[in-house]
Amino acid sequence: MTKAILFNKPYQVLSQFTDKQNRATLARYIEDKTVHVAGRLDYDSEGLLILTDSGELQHHLSHPTHKVTKTYWVQVEGEPTDADLNPLSKGVMLKDGPTLPGRAELLSSPHILWERTPPIRFRQSTPTSWLSLTIREGRNRQVRRMCAAIGFPVLRLIRYRVGSWTLDGIAPGTSRTIDLAPGLKHL
Repeated sequence: MTKAILFNKPYQVLSQFTDKQNRATLARYIEDKTVHVAGRLDYDSEGLLILTDSGELQHHLSHPTHKVTKTYWVQVEGEPTDADLNPLSKGVMLKDGPTLPGRAELLSSPHILWERTPPIRFRQSTPTSWLSLTIREGRNRQVRRMCAAIGFPVLRLIRYRVGSWTLDGIAPGTSRTIDLAPGLKHL
């Protein structure tokens, strides 16, 4: 039986079990050391992280040829319009080449949201907005770079969904284990 752990990674936790610099790691939250991360999240990003004991599932979720969709909630500096977000749906040029088209839309606010420690920087004279951005790639810091490319720096980044799995019902720093039948039909 294949196992998947759906973990809501807190801010400033590494997507690995050890760190020579003594930063917070998955070891603080995940007891099962037989699982491996399937698609990392940056130290300064939050949200859904999948860990599994299946090399096949890990490869399927993280390799770009499979194009598993991931949805991020992104708090940006400024107030983008639909026209500002349009380039994201066509793909934007980054230093390492063009991105695949994504799906971006304005959010009034994520339907679940927790306080971040420390909180994001607040400047009274600068408004912020929430976006939902769905992509099929997973380049290094891609969402942050895509938003910067259209002129809206990221203040907070939460991965809400990977494939058909979401953060719903999983509080920050907690996880849910799922036993999966062989194969990848659950995605």
